[in-house]
Amino acid sequence: MHAVLSQRLADSVATVSGIADELPLLAAIAHHLFTCLRDGGTLYFCGNGGSAADAQHIAAEFVGRFLIERRPLAAVALPCNSSIITAIGNDYSFDEVFSRQVRALARAGDCVIGISTSGTSRNVLRALEAARDIGASTIGFTGLSGNALAKLSDHCFRSRSTATPRIQEAHIVAWHLVCEMVEMLVAQTDTQTTQLAAQTSFSGQPI
Repeated sequence: MHAVLSQRLADSVATVSGIADELPLLAAIAHHLFTCLRDGGTLYFCGNGGSAADAQHIAAEFVGRFLIERRPLAAVALPCNSSIITAIGNDYSFDEVFSRQVRALARAGDCVIGISTSGTSRNVLRALEAARDIGASTIGFTGLSGNALAKLSDHCFRSRSTATPRIQEAHIVAWHLVCEMVEMLVAQTDTQTTQLAAQTSFSGQPI
């Protein structure tokens, strides 16, 4: 058992370490989300099981805070409302539990984020399809085999593993990096806006 656990730990470390090669992609994702939020958009997260938990976790980081004090950011986790999920699943199909919410809530300029370790979850794929139909942008988080999700995503992070636990471990590390980058961009922009407003108020002329 010790040998098995040691191998699992080594696999986890190797998968998470591979994120270092994806930092430019994560920076692009962070800028994409920041631009959406800056322009008044909302982030909508969806996923199943552990990915549903990740969707809630990351939405909470944006609405609350990650590391620094700043204004709340508009983010919604679509798996959270059990009445909506069960009503849509019962009356229509479980494949529609996220896409119907996207069509009800999201607008052009928003961003829909699908998290699926396999990249083949039908309800997540349909959510991104719905997003594209209404002019919202799309972000995907998946694993090596997640071609279907990647094709529907404007940007897609793919963990370098096909094992669900390793993919999930890499996802949360990658998301924490994205959260920190977005938070830094928001804080920097808000500080600059506050400084400009103060200068304009003092002089009566924009500087």
